[in-house]
Amino acid sequence: MPPARPSILYVTDLAYPARGRRYCDEDILLTSRLRDDFDLALCHPRDAAALMDSFDAVVVRNSGPVLTYQEAYDDFRHRARAAGTRVYNPLSGRADMAGKQYLLDLTAAGYPVIPTVDRVEDLDRLPEADRYVVKPKRGADSMGLRIVPADGVRESVDGDVLVQPCVDFAYEVSFYYVDHDFQYALHAPHTDRRWQLEPYEPTDGDLEFARRFIEWNGLGHGIQRVDACRAPGGELLLVELEDLNPYLSLDALDDTRRDAFVTALKASLHRFLAAAA
Repeated sequence: MPPARPSILYVTDLAYPARGRRYCDEDILLTSRLRDDFDLALCHPRDAAALMDSFDAVVVRNSGPVLTYQEAYDDFRHRARAAGTRVYNPLSGRADMAGKQYLLDLTAAGYPVIPTVDRVEDLDRLPEADRYVVKPKRGADSMGLRIVPADGVRESVDGDVLVQPCVDFAYEVSFYYVDHDFQYALHAPHTDRRWQLEPYEPTDGDLEFARRFIEWNGLGHGIQRVDACRAPGGELLLVELEDLNPYLSLDALDDTRRDAFVTALKASLHRFLAAAA
């Protein structure tokens, strides 16, 4: 008999109404290709904790903002850690997986990130601006994000939000990694159309910028997306380090780059399963 193939529970919310994106298309594509190497089943994030014991690993993909199913997600994390369940991305991520505290930590450590504070007494540490971005510490997908004028920012700080200057950036750019290996970059040349992405050829300096955050996070396995903006002075500043369920915008790639990403993902999953065996 042929050897048993590894089994994967693939967590996705196919019906999540993402703005400007179709999560379901991306996950239909990925699962159709992963089936070449793995026995696969799909489930909604609310069902993952009840089903995961029957699989060799759980792959969390386009599962939507955790805020919409926080109790179920917390239960999944607790049960997965208690049982030693292999979760990809691993639950040790220090970035969006754990909330937005990392933006405060990176600001304090002097990393090239949009300056971020969460206390009224720290507002003077931010560059002066006419407008400020206020967003929940547990937010995702722009949920709860507000733009407030300078004279209203103090009243907006309540301990549960982050405050950043509203940066007049030239464009946003994202760098996509599997494990610690760079795969591709995409940018949004039109600032009012965040998800109309086009291929971007990064410079050595761009890649050095992105790699600093991948190394800081320390995940040995998994998919990560480094989101940045090109500031008025020409430098890149981190907007977000997505290490929970980053949307990959695979539809913006040509066939060659899309195939290369799928190949890298398969290899990463095989290494992940072998390391945990």
